[in-house]
Amino acid sequence: MAPDLPIQTMRLAHGGDLAFRTAGDVSQRPAVVLIHGVPNASGYFRGLMEPLLEVAFVVAPDLPGSGASDPLDQPTFKAFADCIEELLDRLGVGERYLYVHDFGAPVALDLAMRAPELVSGLIVQNGNAHRSGMGPNWADVIEFWSAPDARNTAAATAHLTAEGTRGQYADNVPEDLVARLDPARWEEDWRVMNLPGRMETQKAMIADYGNHVARFGEIAAYLKQHQPPGLILWGRHDPYFETAEVLSWLEDLPRAQAHVLDAGHLLLETHAEPAARLIVDFVRSA
Repeated sequence: MAPDLPIQTMRLAHGGDLAFRTAGDVSQRPAVVLIHGVPNASGYFRGLMEPLLEVAFVVAPDLPGSGASDPLDQPTFKAFADCIEELLDRLGVGERYLYVHDFGAPVALDLAMRAPELVSGLIVQNGNAHRSGMGPNWADVIEFWSAPDARNTAAATAHLTAEGTRGQYADNVPEDLVARLDPARWEEDWRVMNLPGRMETQKAMIADYGNHVARFGEIAAYLKQHQPPGLILWGRHDPYFETAEVLSWLEDLPRAQAHVLDAGHLLLETHAEPAARLIVDFVRSA
């Protein structure tokens, strides 16, 4: 797999640094904006960035409080979207493809709905915009949203451990695929999560995801009205984001492509090469 591209940083208008990686020429190619989930950062896309240079200018930020980006004092997905919007403006990014994944999905979809005319397409990889994607493993979090008392808070955040971080990569994944995973990836995620302000960011994202769920109707209306071209890539062994979500996306975007792959939640850790080919073909044909 390709090595991580160098990290750059930008001082945000409100203060604090936002880290990001870029590749290509923004004036010559459409942009693909790669927005990661948790507990990852832009390094999750190391296997995509160079292949995508064939068709795109690529930008992959570290969301605030992840990777090398500073945490925000009041982290919300809307605030994250504000930061990414500022980055894209500074880079001169106009039309863009948005990568919709995991806890990056609220950020990507917020950006899409702010400026539908700039959305060239959505690349959806194990990211929810419908209740159908939320299976039994969401029960504690849903209960926490309704009653954020001490007991429910502890249950909803119980996965914020070293073993839980590994689980994002390996839970429910067949053993032969687990053998292809690099433990250094989740060890680095766990190290970063223990830096000042980072665990607070993780907990805030869990709480604020309830606001993303509350917007599902608004998101569906956006999708049905604007019909952005869609490419859906789904790891079938994901224990957190149900495969039924793929059909819900197709109901809203009936012209989208959908590919269910023999992979886990973090599909790119084992299937970056086929995913890159599909994305290159999607951008080229859109």
